[in-house]
Formats: sequence, structure tokens, C-alpha cells
Amino acid sequence: MNLIAILNRDGGTFKTTDMDAYSRRVAEVFKSEGHSIECRVVAGPDVVEAMETVAATSGVEGLIAGGGDGTISAAASIAWQSGLALGIVPAGTMNLFARTLKLPLDIWQVLDVLAKGEVQQADIASANGRSFVHQFSAGLHARMVRYRNQMSYASRLGKIRASTRAAFGVMFNPPVFEVEFTVEGRKELRKVSAISVSNNEFGSDGLLYADSATGGHLGFYVADALTPPGVATLAIDILRGRLKENEAVSAMTATEVELHFPRERKDIRCVIDGELLPMDRDVTLKIHAGELKVLVRQPQAPIAQVQAQQGVASEAAGL
Repeated sequence: MNLIAILNRDGGTFKTTDMDAYSRRVAEVFKSEGHSIECRVVAGPDVVEAMETVAATSGVEGLIAGGGDGTISAAASIAWQSGLALGIVPAGTMNLFARTLKLPLDIWQVLDVLAKGEVQQADIASANGRSFVHQFSAGLHARMVRYRNQMSYASRLGKIRASTRAAFGVMFNPPVFEVEFTVEGRKELRKVSAISVSNNEFGSDGLLYADSATGGHLGFYVADALTPPGVATLAIDILRGRLKENEAVSAMTATEVELHFPRERKDIRCVIDGELLPMDRDVTLKIHAGELKVLVRQPQAPIAQVQAQQGVASEAAGL
């Protein structure tokens, strides 16, 4: 494949990585597997423009994107719109879509997997036309991100500490608002503290990411209006992988979700793949099944098949 790699030098792990050495390793690994690749290391503010340039370059078949979840989300949007295959180098704090794709989270190990991998059709979702690979959320999560953004941190560990402090802040001041949602023809008006819509249903991991990128549906989660003790219980259940078992949470799946916020509020915000954004009073969320091309690990042969092949090889060798 003819590939171009865009690596965000300001993204998490890359901040403490010799990027010249890493770029040489990228070229070495991919070229050894027969690929043509050019590696470009860019500053965070220039990443999107650099990836858009790749998408507009004639003859390019794939984009290798390295950085945190924000970088990967932007890369997925560009790859989706341009039809490029997307390879992910997880260099962020959570690396949620990389976890869904079951890629190694080590930036060096993942190179071998991507270079030897195959292109698979994966799902991508959208909120009013803006794509996301992880989740759209409003309420608790948006308030937590807003609190965290008001703090200063310069490292992955610092971001985790800031997120923890922000989570405690939200716990003692949970939002409560009205939402009307329509899911698979069912319409309901409810007072809630949180809404989350995921690109495929969340698995049981406390980090809340999908187990599969090919399920073809959205996960839709609504948490009823919560008191501080209720938020604490919800947080504990999430960490234990029991989100759907929390008594305040309603969970369902759909291919499309419509949200309407009856009361006009100032400075209303949502979070899309970790980014705090303004939110419309009406939001339509959709799954786009199989529309994103991603590089993933080659499937392993079943054990029985491997054993049969080994037996044939032994017979051929006269063993």
C-alpha cells in the first residue's frame, strides 16, 4: 500500500519519544512488508491540516495516524470522507478506539501489527453529521470535561489527576436537565443527569469502550436525575464494569437516535470523542455500518487448522 503517516508530536507518549528514531522505525517496518510510506511529524495544532493534505494527495491508499483519541477521531473522520484506510498508532491517554480494534497499545509493537495487518470495514457514527468513533455524551461527562479543561496539566499522569479532581467536582454538583429522545420509534421525555451514545455498545471494561467495531448499531445510555450519592454509585458501577446494571441507567441499542432538549439553556455543551463542543437543541445520531476502512491484526488461523498444517509439514519431512 502507498501510505503516509502523520504523527502528532504533542500527543501523550510522543512527547517523550525520539521522533526521528521512531520515524525511522516506522519506515523500516512498513517497507519490510512491501509498503511505501512517508512519515511526517507535526505539531498538535497542525495535525488536522496535515491529514487533510494526505487525503487530497493523489495515489495515497492509507493514512497512519499517531496520537491521542482526539487525533484518532479527526483521522477517522478524514479517512471516512476520503475512503482512505486508517491505521492507528495509540499514543494518547486512553486510546479507546485502538482498544476496540484490539490493537497493541505500545507504540513500537503496534507497527508490526499494522504493517502485517489487513483492511477491515468498521463502523463509524455521527452526531448532526459530525463523525465519532467512540461516543457522544451530554450531562455528567460534559461537565467533568469542562471542569478538567479549567485545570492545568502537562503530562499523561497530570491529565489523569485532573480528570479525577473534575470527577469529584461533578459528583457534588451533578447536572439535571430534560431530554426527549426517540429510539426505534419509541419517544420519551425524561429528566436526566447523563446521556451517552456510543459507536457500538460498550463492553464490560470500566474504561467504557466497545468490544467490537462491526456490530452495526449505536449504544444508547440514559442516567436518570442523580443526587451526589447516586453519581458515586454510578461511578463505582462503571469502574466495576456494571454500567448496565445500575438502577438509574436505561441501556438500549439502535441504528438512529434523535434527541431534543425542550428547555433552552445558555452555554449548552456536549462531548464528542473527548472534545467539549457546543450542542444544538436537536441532535440526530446515526451509525454508518462498515463505512470506515481500518488496518487491523490479521486473523489467526483456528487451532485445529494450525495443527493440521503442522501434521502435513511433519509428514512431508518424514517425521
